[in-house]
Parts: sequence; structure tokens; C-alpha cells
Amino acid sequence: MSWDQHSTVVLDVQASHARLVIKAAGPTDHHIVREIAAYRTVADALSRTGHAPRLRYQDDNAKLLVIDHLPGELAQGSAAEFAAATHHAAGQLLRTLHDVGHRADPDWETAEVAKSLAWLDKPHRIAPRTESALRQILRDHRCRPVTVVPTHGDWQPRNWLVDSGTVRVIDFGRFAWRPAATDFCRLAAQQWRADSALESAFITGYGADPREPDRWPILALQQAIGTAVWAYQVGDSDFERQGHRMIDDSLSAF
Repeated sequence: MSWDQHSTVVLDVQASHARLVIKAAGPTDHHIVREIAAYRTVADALSRTGHAPRLRYQDDNAKLLVIDHLPGELAQGSAAEFAAATHHAAGQLLRTLHDVGHRADPDWETAEVAKSLAWLDKPHRIAPRTESALRQILRDHRCRPVTVVPTHGDWQPRNWLVDSGTVRVIDFGRFAWRPAATDFCRLAAQQWRADSALESAFITGYGADPREPDRWPILALQQAIGTAVWAYQVGDSDFERQGHRMIDDSLSAF
């Protein structure tokens, strides 16, 4: 059950009383720390209705997490990935998560600009002229306070399970408090790019579109940079190509 790019081992275990998922991470992994935090603080909004796993056990020091196994198949790679009903339901679930709380964060944008510049300092295959343009946009950006909510961080069909039409959510390893629109980035760069009807269905389910016209371009740009550089570092050529396409699309907004 493990993704190749992470040092986390994921086991599907049939215990005497229940079917469970056990996650064990290596010493340098930080995703499981975020996931444990999500289950402790916000995931119950989805878990209590059966739309996300329930936490059974965690050990921060051992980087160990035990959760319920959920029924269903991954939406990614199935007909459900491009079904409007799937995206409508996923929009509803995301709104439930985001509605758990909100707060003002005066420093979030400043930190994200610094993070994006740090990504560009790492080895990558972004063309020098493009890198220069990205750096200039980041340096020129006027950072302002933002409202942040509990976000999943990787809201897309590879983390949705579909079971007889019911959509459920897994993998909170990128959980953090961010602007709500950041959870729209993956879908906007992938499935919605292929079919705008999916975007409409998702937004209808969510209830509104949180992507503010004056802030969305910089969010999309930052996601694009992180995608392209990270994918190069881990040797994921397909994801790296997506990151470069995201950069090209994002630059067109400036």
C-alpha cells in the first residue's frame, strides 16, 4: 500500500476485531507527524460520518499510526476519477473539513514566498530564464495576512476512495493550516484541466469558490514550483513534467 516516493511503510492488517491500516515512518519522514496531528485535531469532522478513517493508535516518537481500513477503490485510474458525482461529493467533504475552523495568519504568505525561493535554490530542471521570471514575481509579491483553515494538502482522486457511489478520504500526510484555495491546486492542474464540468460540480458541492482572483495566481505559482523541483529530486519524471506545465500555466497569469 506504500507510495514509492516516501519512506513510510503502509500495511493492511486483518485484526481479530477489525481491518486496520498501520503506517510506520522512518526517522526523517515528516508526513506522518502531520497525519497524526490531523487525526488528533480535525479529521473527526469526516471520521465520525465514516468519510475518513478513525484513529485507533498513534505514537509520535515511534512515528507509528493505526487507523481503520475504509472500504472502496481509489478514484484515480477508475471511471470515478472523471465523474461529476465524485467531484461534487469531494467538494462537500472538503467544505466539511475546511469548516472545522479558521484563523488569521499574518505571516503565511511571507513564509510561502521564502519556501518557494528556497525550492528554486535546490537542484532542478527549470530553464534559467523561467527561473529568473519566477524569482522576480516572488520578490515583487506584496505579502498580506490571510485566513487559514485546516487543509488536506493533497486533495485529489488518488486520495479518494469510492464505494458504491460513496466518496471517502485518506492520507492526511500533508495536513496543515493554509488558505482554503490551496486544496484546489492539484485538481485545477489535473482533472479540471481536462473537463471543466468537474470543476463546476466540485464548486457546487463545496458551496463557493474560495480562489480569490488577486491571490490565486501566486498560490498556483508556488504549488507549481514545489511540484517541479520536488519531482525532480525524487526522480518522478511524469510529475516533474506536470510541474513544468503548471509553471507555464501559472506564468501566463502574470
